[in-house]
Amino acid sequence: MTANEQTRVITRADVARLAGVSSAVVSYVINDGPRPVAAATAERVRQAIEVLGYRPNSSARALRRGVGDTIGLVLPDSSNPFFAELALEIQRLAAASGRAVLLASTTGNQRHENRVIEGLLSRQVEGLIVRSDAAHRDPFTTIRADVPAVLLDTMAPIPGRRSVGADLRAGADLLVEHLIAEHGLTRVGLIMGEDQSGLADPRELGWRDAQRRHGLPEGPIARGVFSRPGGYAAMQRMLATGKPPQAIFASSDVQAIGVLRALHEAGVRVPEDIALVSFDGTVEVEYSWPPLTAAQQPVAQIAREAFRMITDPGPDDVYRLIPTELVIRRSCGCAAEPTH
Repeated sequence: MTANEQTRVITRADVARLAGVSSAVVSYVINDGPRPVAAATAERVRQAIEVLGYRPNSSARALRRGVGDTIGLVLPDSSNPFFAELALEIQRLAAASGRAVLLASTTGNQRHENRVIEGLLSRQVEGLIVRSDAAHRDPFTTIRADVPAVLLDTMAPIPGRRSVGADLRAGADLLVEHLIAEHGLTRVGLIMGEDQSGLADPRELGWRDAQRRHGLPEGPIARGVFSRPGGYAAMQRMLATGKPPQAIFASSDVQAIGVLRALHEAGVRVPEDIALVSFDGTVEVEYSWPPLTAAQQPVAQIAREAFRMITDPGPDDVYRLIPTELVIRRSCGCAAEPTH
């Protein structure tokens, strides 16, 4: 084989010539239609593709179809364990269906989020799955999306949009109810992420629901960024009041890790002095010490539902909440092995 032959791009016509079929038949095999191909013929085409090392031009297919075989996934912070687990599940689903995922992080910046979405649309993605920088905001009010789009973790239904996520309010209620009913803890503090929308976060509402149901006054609240340093600083402020609660509900796993460090540094034992529970239920809190009791978000179900809404879109106005699961570990005061 000459140098020119080694560098020449293999074309669909080359595959057709080796397999003894037309280029159209090669196209039908690659695209699984629109016309059926006899099994023996399809096998010859696949063998020719393997021998020649032919790679279909996905960009050309995208131009012909108007969309590509790629899903755009937009997240605030792909290093957050919850978002990382969610992205992995979506990538698995995409790979199983012959699609790829373009993942972009917005760092929680609205202007950057808009640029990211516009950039993905310009790449002719098949659909968009977006966790907006603010869970109450519809990013498509100023951006026209001519492909299916799904919003994740919206605080409430957004008219004309498909959205899916965990039932945050019920999950928070479940955690605080466990602390009150099972452990008799009547002063439960909240480490809550900051939100500039002015809307109450569903996790905060669930924390309040459980206390009101038992006729308890609300415990103290300290707010901070949804991050490890944010949880750390918020817990330090709460400890500095000199009136720490009996238990802490951290509104995310990453905050809970920061809370745990602040408690350890202050010589506060978990759960002997202060119990600690968190929301998300990622692997991060499974391997903390002590392992944290958590409301576990149904990551696989959220991913499947969001992916289905993209690849088999139904009505535009769908709001799907999926229940969380209480995972009991040592941090709440339960000494048993983890249970669900």
